[in-house]
Amino acid sequence: MRTPKKSLPAAVAALTAGVLALGIGTATASSAQTMQNDAPLKPTIVLVHGAWADGSSWSAVTSKLQSAGYTVDVEANPLRGLATDAQYLRDLLATIPGPVVLVGHSYGGMVTTSAATGNPNVKALVYVDAFIPDQGDSLGALAAAQPGSELDPNTSITTVPIHDAGGNVINADVYIKPNQFAGLFAGGIPAKQAAVLAATQRPLTASTLSETLAGVPAWKTIPSWDLIGTADKVLPPAEQQIMAHRADAHITKVDAPHLSMISDPDAVTDVIVDAARATS
Repeated sequence: MRTPKKSLPAAVAALTAGVLALGIGTATASSAQTMQNDAPLKPTIVLVHGAWADGSSWSAVTSKLQSAGYTVDVEANPLRGLATDAQYLRDLLATIPGPVVLVGHSYGGMVTTSAATGNPNVKALVYVDAFIPDQGDSLGALAAAQPGSELDPNTSITTVPIHDAGGNVINADVYIKPNQFAGLFAGGIPAKQAAVLAATQRPLTASTLSETLAGVPAWKTIPSWDLIGTADKVLPPAEQQIMAHRADAHITKVDAPHLSMISDPDAVTDVIVDAARATS
């Protein structure tokens, strides 16, 4: 059986409809691609741990940020001195293309504040239970500026001397005594987990406690966010709030110990994402 031929007007109409459909589909795909290209580039999140910790302290936060589509770089903070540690972070940042949100915990805030100065790629600073120094401030002075810290240099720490090749003592490594670590740093964190944190802590050189910030702090030119753990027994929350207000930071408070990124990773992640979105 022969198929009836279409009339010329019907054939033209069918062809026109096909061309229009193809054009609409192409335009839609092109528009979608344009919208994707116009979407802001997500910054790399660089996480800097503090003293008596290591990069694993950021594990839960790292996982949550990666699940949200962020590239995360957890820096291995050398803990050898403020100027040395800041230069190491500065060099690391130079290897990362594009925008960065720089996050520091505790002493890590001293390091980020120094390293980010003058770096146009650093779009936001986030401080977590952290020191936010001004020029001339030291770790030891800020920790003692307000009452409330239970970290007693006379009873809470163990020191291990550092010798040069000639046998001369040139510095010392400072550790938190394991039997005091949980009470000082990890209130509310399961005891077994706190014991692992105490055993794997990395020491800070003693000279770092008195080393001052030499240059202009980065928070004077880069917008800042600060999460304050109100149950912090290492860095008094009152001092954290003073530093945060001085830096004109966006402040979030949580009922958490000094290691809030371990006890409350959701809250810490939310603050980091807020900073990333606000500066993208």
